[in-house]
Amino acid sequence: MDIIRQRIQDFFSTPPEGQKVEVLGWVRSVRESKQVAFLHLSDGSTTAPLQVVVDKTREELASCLETLRTGASVRVVGTLRPSPGTKQPVEIHAEALTVLGPAPEDYPLQKKRHSFEFLREIAHLRPRTNTIGAVMRVRNTLAWEIHRFFQERGFLYVHTPIITTGDAEGAGALFRVTTLPPDAPYDPTEDFFGAPAFLTVSGQLEAEAYALAFVNVYTFGPTFRAENSHTPRHLAEFWMVEPEMAFCDLEGDMHLAEEFITHLLEAVLERHPEEMAFFEQWIAPGLTDQLEAVVNTPFTHMTYTEVIEHLKKAPASFTFPPEWGMDLQTEHERYLTEELVKGPVIVTDYPKEIKAFYMKQNPDGRTVRAMDVLVPRLGEIIGGSQREDDYERLLARMQELGMRIEAYQWYLDLRRYGGAPHAGFGLGFDRLVQYVTGMQNIRDVIPFPRTPGNAAF
Repeated sequence: MDIIRQRIQDFFSTPPEGQKVEVLGWVRSVRESKQVAFLHLSDGSTTAPLQVVVDKTREELASCLETLRTGASVRVVGTLRPSPGTKQPVEIHAEALTVLGPAPEDYPLQKKRHSFEFLREIAHLRPRTNTIGAVMRVRNTLAWEIHRFFQERGFLYVHTPIITTGDAEGAGALFRVTTLPPDAPYDPTEDFFGAPAFLTVSGQLEAEAYALAFVNVYTFGPTFRAENSHTPRHLAEFWMVEPEMAFCDLEGDMHLAEEFITHLLEAVLERHPEEMAFFEQWIAPGLTDQLEAVVNTPFTHMTYTEVIEHLKKAPASFTFPPEWGMDLQTEHERYLTEELVKGPVIVTDYPKEIKAFYMKQNPDGRTVRAMDVLVPRLGEIIGGSQREDDYERLLARMQELGMRIEAYQWYLDLRRYGGAPHAGFGLGFDRLVQYVTGMQNIRDVIPFPRTPGNAAF
């Protein structure tokens, strides 16, 4: 008889009952009685462990159990049978048991609940927990669906550089890249690239160059911000999704953003009912209903000026009193989406002074063709704009902000040589994962978080 080897998830979904099977995984727990032992095995494919029934009267199996502890990796060959319990449809009755990698008694992940703070200290082991396992399966699906969404619409995937000489956002929170000794005076002409170089804060500017050749492109990669932020929403290294579309205005940009968010949420709800049920029970009660509401509710459009007027009339008391010209705070965004509109909101036409240099100015001279997508519970999930395609206006704005024009001459050239109207947006991928899973801290939705004072692992 052939031995069937599958992942645990496949045994649950399409069980080959009565047949000899092989499963490989890690022991979550061991429970013993006088004649029988029960192992719970996990291989990361599902939240529920697979129960292995071991007959202790068989000497070769009993000898393995003597050294078997939680955390060990094992190979089990046996027969798959219907489980008499209600927690899982099938179980394996072991005929052969091999310990592939033992685990000592002080293995950190014993059968009990661990705090997320503790799990961050053992980030190399925490993917074996139910919570991080569920988060990473959802993260995987979201990444796959991002590529599928754009590929099905004819977008070109562009790999933009990690090392750059400019600050795409103009925020100044940059990690410098240098090969010069730390105790030597900094002279960029003596450095590796012959000029100041930094880790990228965004792939947008380079993506614009490719959009003005391929029409529709996107980039999806790591970005870096040297912000000394210790909040549950900030990372120093994170992943960004940034589409750019030529011959596109703000209306087209907003339409794509709404379609994009809806597609991703629908995909997770459809493909991960088990994980969503887990998050509902242990992390964020009501999460599924919240996500379904975003999927099924048309996005409300408001200008920034209209938003400020609504906030000033609001019965709520804000830590940051709303005034025209200020950046919207999370408390304002959540009031809009959770109290006023009770659904997703797209805010447009922000004051130019609080937005990036590359955004196209409106005729009023005070605002730019920018948009932010806000969702309940999180606030901003997408930020985008129509880009300034007029050479003189862009140059004047850069000079007004005191930017190093020589470092951006190539970007200005895009307006000189066959420039075209274009638009795009950015989505923080890790914040999306945090939002979809209901996790409270963004450090728990990325494999190895990079934050101020921490670059372990």
